Amino acid sequence: MSKVAWLFPGQGSQAVGMGVALAAAEPAARAVLQDADAALGFPLSKLMAEGPEDTLKLTEHTQPAILTHSTMVVRAWAHRLPKPDFAAGHSLGEYSALVALGALGFQDAVRTVRERGRAMQEAVPVGVGAMAAILGMSQADVEASCAEAAAATGKIVVPANFNGPGQIVIAGHAEAVEAALEAVKARGGRKVMKLPVSAPFHSPLMEPAQARMAPTLGNLAFKTPICPLVNNVDAAAVSAPEVLRDGLVRQIPGAVRWQATMDLLLDQGVTSFFELGPGKVLAGLVKRQAKERGLEVSALSIGAPEDMAQLG
Repeated sequence: MSKVAWLFPGQGSQAVGMGVALAAAEPAARAVLQDADAALGFPLSKLMAEGPEDTLKLTEHTQPAILTHSTMVVRAWAHRLPKPDFAAGHSLGEYSALVALGALGFQDAVRTVRERGRAMQEAVPVGVGAMAAILGMSQADVEASCAEAAAATGKIVVPANFNGPGQIVIAGHAEAVEAALEAVKARGGRKVMKLPVSAPFHSPLMEPAQARMAPTLGNLAFKTPICPLVNNVDAAAVSAPEVLRDGLVRQIPGAVRWQATMDLLLDQGVTSFFELGPGKVLAGLVKRQAKERGLEVSALSIGAPEDMAQLG
């Protein structure tokens, strides 16, 4: 029998107007927006609907906005979706997954990810860190390029996101990231792109944010989820509340092992994937990864009322 995974997007999937049509169509979705506004003490719903974009793009706003949109989708339409055998979320999306699986309360989560956004932004002064995407290179070549650049500059640069075959993001000190890109080019890499982000997420430079968030996460109440979560930092299927908590603490400076996460789900026989929330990035990644492995899967992105027509 086909297995099902629910996937939850991370930062970068936000857009002004997110969730507006869903809130208009579904009372359960509107209730989530009201809960978010109440928990945060400011009108996140207005920012999601109207922007401005520059304010929505601030990490402390982006993270609760994406979590809120994903939760709106789940609260409105979970009864029409196949029940998950597994779930996974990309970075911030791990919080969305835990809310969807009943392991974490929504208001606790939305307050926590706002604090997480602030902590990650404030861990490194603007301009000190950078991130860049490298396409079409092996993990070994990217890791070697980072090691070479770190040795040459005396600064930090590491792989931060293993998003899929030949899709790796690096992060660290801006100087070291530049040196790593030059090392990549020297190895024949041609497709590199600096990312418009304000901090070097998922690198050791985020350790101050990890230290700041550890007590907050330590005080949260976690429950056993309705199905296993495949976490970012280990790419392992986990359910124990303390293990879920520990994964959120370690993922702040740890790499997002998304390719390994999808491999685990494919190995477990998952053939139906539902990306719940804004954007379509994760559905595209899993389709490409499955195709490279010669597997056929269904991967649907559900974020607005018109998307529900895909379910038939």
